[in-house]
Amino acid sequence: MTSDTSNAPATARSGDHAAAAGEARRPLTGPWRFVLGFGRPTARFVHRWAIALLVSNVGIVATGGAVRVTASGLGCPTWPRCTDESFVPHGELGMHGAIEFGNRLLTFVLIVIAIATWVAVLRSAGAARRDKWLVTLIALGIPFQGVIGGITVLTQLNPWVVALHFLLSMALVSASTLLVYRMRPYPTPTAPGSPDADAPSTATRRLGIYLAWLVYLVTWGTIYLGTVVTGSGPHAGDVDAPRNGLDPGNATQLHADAVFTLVGLAIAALVYARVFARPQQRSAVVFMLLLLLQGLIGFVQFATDLPIALVIAHMFGSAVLLIGATWQLLIARNPIDKDPATKKADPLREPA
Repeated sequence: MTSDTSNAPATARSGDHAAAAGEARRPLTGPWRFVLGFGRPTARFVHRWAIALLVSNVGIVATGGAVRVTASGLGCPTWPRCTDESFVPHGELGMHGAIEFGNRLLTFVLIVIAIATWVAVLRSAGAARRDKWLVTLIALGIPFQGVIGGITVLTQLNPWVVALHFLLSMALVSASTLLVYRMRPYPTPTAPGSPDADAPSTATRRLGIYLAWLVYLVTWGTIYLGTVVTGSGPHAGDVDAPRNGLDPGNATQLHADAVFTLVGLAIAALVYARVFARPQQRSAVVFMLLLLLQGLIGFVQFATDLPIALVIAHMFGSAVLLIGATWQLLIARNPIDKDPATKKADPLREPA
């Protein structure tokens, strides 16, 4: 396999730095020169927009949860209009209409942030081709996600469509995490306590990558089963919305089993990182802490009959947990480069 320098630490992107230096010497032209920061985006400028995109995608998950638990899913009973006659809610729709319409408006805020991030990445001299493809897919995914949200309304909050809507939001969260990672203006961390960090054997590093992949995939499976639990429970988004017909107790037990499996894998990944002094030690610890906190919130909400605040916190926690799993995988897959000038192709790196 060939080396992909776009996956290497920022200090190792010698080609990107050369391009950036050449770009900095060119006079600013075109309409973007009048927009602060976008005329010649710096690495930190682009990275901050990527973070803003990630935060806004997590935020829309939390506000979507608020719509569901307040039974405001049909506060605007149709789509793309709020009612058959108007794009905005009227007084008869009450608080539910205001909550649902407010969530729709936040989608436009997210679109604005996505467009700004897209422009920043495309104009960045240090962005690789796959970075531009990634931010383009994220930007296109947001209005597509809005269409799926409209379908949930038109299907009267069918639980399977609602689950798809949530899972697509989580996919955007994971993709935005990847963008933040790839646009970072600082080096990838090396193993704690070993600044010269001799590269481990291929088999040893491959084990870490496999564990990180298992954590990531089981995190996705756990999140999906969480949507199944929600589809069988009381928070349907509207008092008349259909349920998926599954027994809530059985669905909850299956979800809990997935959580226990994830805990075991997270412990294995943490032990591996500690024993072999791998760079993902910190991300493995953070993920373990996030998982324990998320599990605690889930247990308490189940024991206290699903209070609104805890349900929203649990949905928010799912997004943060997926960020942790994605970041751990990215750190595990990134090789430790001692010298950018002499580094060789990593046998576990994917081709460009």
